[in-house]
Amino acid sequence: MSIPQFSAGTSASDIAEALGEAGCAVVTGVMDAELRQSIRDELAPHMANARVIEDDDPRKFYPGRTRRVSALVSRSASVTDRLVAHPLSRHVCDTHLLPNSEHGYQLHVSATIEVGPGAREQVLHREESSFTFFPLPRPNIIVASMWAVTEFRADNGATLLVPGSHKWPADRKARPDEILSAEMPAGAVLFWMGGTLHGAGANRSQDWRYGVILTYSLGWVRQEENQYLNVPRERMAELSPEVRRLLGFDMYAALGFYDPTVA
Repeated sequence: MSIPQFSAGTSASDIAEALGEAGCAVVTGVMDAELRQSIRDELAPHMANARVIEDDDPRKFYPGRTRRVSALVSRSASVTDRLVAHPLSRHVCDTHLLPNSEHGYQLHVSATIEVGPGAREQVLHREESSFTFFPLPRPNIIVASMWAVTEFRADNGATLLVPGSHKWPADRKARPDEILSAEMPAGAVLFWMGGTLHGAGANRSQDWRYGVILTYSLGWVRQEENQYLNVPRERMAELSPEVRRLLGFDMYAALGFYDPTVA
């Protein structure tokens, strides 16, 4: 099975259907050069301060020689205003998450990741592995996206994926020939289902591979990133109602009630 590839003009329904079948899909031409530069400029001071581990420990989940910054809603207006509630992301989440979460879904993780020269290959994993209550294959809990600020190539750490693995039982292991590199030009976005095996590829080049990851989860599960602490009250007041809902600041049915006289 291959990684489906589409252009920005393709029907969102066709993209969502292919994503459901293959567990991953690439869409090119969704982010112009001006937006990519704005993201880099806004996040530059935070990336400059991010710790880069030079002595890699192969036992660690995150490879060394990478930079990672989260809390993007507080740190990048471009990510918040242009990507978090992107219509294509909303459509694929509506398709794959709403059937299991009738009152909506939420932003699960926001982070920017630079994979540097010499970074090792990350262990294959699933975004949904925190939710061990459900046996594999799990119901759809998460939809993930990686926005390519720079080119993603097989030699500079493009995301590794195992198409179809979101439908596998627990005892099914990926063969080497089933692990594919999600190469894509700058300005593209990669979607994958939370049950799809994936990981950052090894960077054998001299480039830093730069991407923005935004993942979305069912509205009734605990978010991996604690938006209530990462988004200060004054920043929340600046956000659109749609983005506030995606951050989880609205109630989900009876979950998450609060007393407005205290807030």
